[in-house]
Amino acid sequence: MELHIKVPEEIDKITQLKVGDILYVTGKVFTARDEAHEHMLKMAEKGEKVEFDTSKMILYHCGPVMKKNHKWKAVAAGPTTSARMELFEKEFIEHYKTRIIVGKGTMGNKTAQALKEIRGVYATFTGGAGALAATSFEEVENVYWLEELGMPEAVWIFNANDFGPLVISIDSAGNNWNAMKQGNSEKIKEEIFKEIDRN
Repeated sequence: MELHIKVPEEIDKITQLKVGDILYVTGKVFTARDEAHEHMLKMAEKGEKVEFDTSKMILYHCGPVMKKNHKWKAVAAGPTTSARMELFEKEFIEHYKTRIIVGKGTMGNKTAQALKEIRGVYATFTGGAGALAATSFEEVENVYWLEELGMPEAVWIFNANDFGPLVISIDSAGNNWNAMKQGNSEKIKEEIFKEIDRN
């Protein structure tokens, strides 16, 4: 299945998606890597609020390369390895209610459970295609904590147009491509060992 949606207006359509389906998203995207996750969670612990509505945006694990003439513009916006965010993601989802997360590679079962609870999804974007991703980001709406965190770790907010293709790796039912793949690998391994034993 291939789905094109506008966020936040059509976000509930993500519940139709299954692992392996393709998603394209139009709407606001905010970037957050390790340091931004940690910074925002510390703010939450102190009862401080961020100035943007994370529940109506896509979270993108990305440290974009930016340049500024009159305005900021993304030169490249490839995904960061999302496994690094597993430490923070469950708590982040529970507090910030972000229902679409995009990154690179796999995420764990804690993230899958948190997404299941809010009927969210985790999708992957192809690593090494940062220039392609940047073409989807038509405008930089804002940037937060640039001086404190630096360019790649700051939170950038983009207006995205048809950002994708994004491959669903964790669906809203909590099915996790990584866990499914591992399960299949274990089954294949057992069958190989049985065949070896017979010989």
